[in-house]
Amino acid sequence: MTLRLYDTAARTVRDFTPVTPGQVSLYLCGATVQAPPHIGHIRSGVVFDILTRWLRASGYQVTFCRNVTDIDDKILRVAAAEGVPWWLVAQRNERAFSRAYAVLGCVPPDIEPRATGHVPEMITLMHRLIDGDHAYAADGDVYFDVRSYPAYGALSGQRVDHMRPADDTEANDAKRDPHDFALWKGAKPGEPAWDTPWGPGRPGWHLECSAMATKYLGPTFDIHGGGLDLIFPHHENEMAQSRAAGDGFAQYWLHNGLVGVAGEKMSKSLGNSLLVDAMVTQVRPVELRYYLGQAHYRSGIEYSAEALDEAVAAYRRIENFVTRAMEISPQAGTDAGLPAAFRAALDDDLAVPQALAVVHDTVRAGNNALAAGDTAAAAVTLGEVRAMLGVLGLDPLSEPWASAGPGDDLHSVVSALVTVALTQRQAARERRDYAAADAIRDDLHAAGILIEDTPQGPRWELKR
Repeated sequence: MTLRLYDTAARTVRDFTPVTPGQVSLYLCGATVQAPPHIGHIRSGVVFDILTRWLRASGYQVTFCRNVTDIDDKILRVAAAEGVPWWLVAQRNERAFSRAYAVLGCVPPDIEPRATGHVPEMITLMHRLIDGDHAYAADGDVYFDVRSYPAYGALSGQRVDHMRPADDTEANDAKRDPHDFALWKGAKPGEPAWDTPWGPGRPGWHLECSAMATKYLGPTFDIHGGGLDLIFPHHENEMAQSRAAGDGFAQYWLHNGLVGVAGEKMSKSLGNSLLVDAMVTQVRPVELRYYLGQAHYRSGIEYSAEALDEAVAAYRRIENFVTRAMEISPQAGTDAGLPAAFRAALDDDLAVPQALAVVHDTVRAGNNALAAGDTAAAAVTLGEVRAMLGVLGLDPLSEPWASAGPGDDLHSVVSALVTVALTQRQAARERRDYAAADAIRDDLHAAGILIEDTPQGPRWELKR
């Protein structure tokens, strides 16, 4: 089956045909680093990490570019409110995003450019737009003339007269049309500035992505990704300025659904942001990754503790099988072929829910094989399960999960204490003091430790 992806610009699922056969160029709008990331931000990272893994598993050579917006009105406002340099705010939060991507097992991008490092490319792009009568300078600013580009609004499906005016400047007096958007903002006292032929200033939000995407992926590339909230105005403006300048730009536009709380889009302003640093103290990072990645990427997620608990339980069923099967078949690897139904699911617009259904069906078959003592069949299913989990970034025996546990350092302490208790329990059973052995088991259960006696010895896990 050919990989098919939903293209926002075409408003339909399309066969994926890369610009260069065998190669895929992917640009993802990354973080605007005015604050640390909540799970709504990181869902995008997980979704496009799964896509990247699947493209590579399908034999493509992938170049993955994810930008960092490190200069922006919001960053400047935070810096002013805190009385610190703007770059301090940007660096602090960029590190928080990098930590969040890594803790959730996202493979690093091939290139992660910062906006402030690409001003020369932005100046070149503005020259091209001005020379082509698609942009104009006014009072130190540079604006894109939306009326000069007849296809403006095609991505979001809007007509210019029905759009809200661009709200990227304090006043629209210098604009030819209130819908024109700022490519460059003239310097203001106390703000960072870079020199240009039109005066000192700083980049507008939209210009930077066009400059960085085409620098690293070329004038025409395959996939541009981001959250649904970026379709307008950000991606609409990127498409307009890039194509007006003569670039083919992105051939497919992919947008992931948003994470909400109590029916509202998750945002910092709502005060309901569930920060990644806090979430991974409640559940293991791999369990949070399962939760954020389990729905179809175009679907929204309505966060609730109950839904998170269900995801944790589902992942632990998979993990439990892998652990038990490895005890019996420690030589089983991940080189098993991927089931055809799993491949078909991911080729069908990255249908992760259907792919996970194949994983769970295979786990059930594996558990049945274990119960029947069929170690050969269990080893086969283990290989298939681990191969599928590898594509999804969820294999508990692969990095980073193999070296991490529930709570990392805390888990190692708990593990040592439980091992001591289980050793005492085993000693009590050997001397036939079953009352003492049962008391130890009951005390562990009361403390939230579940014990399972297996032919290979007792196993334990944390109860939720």
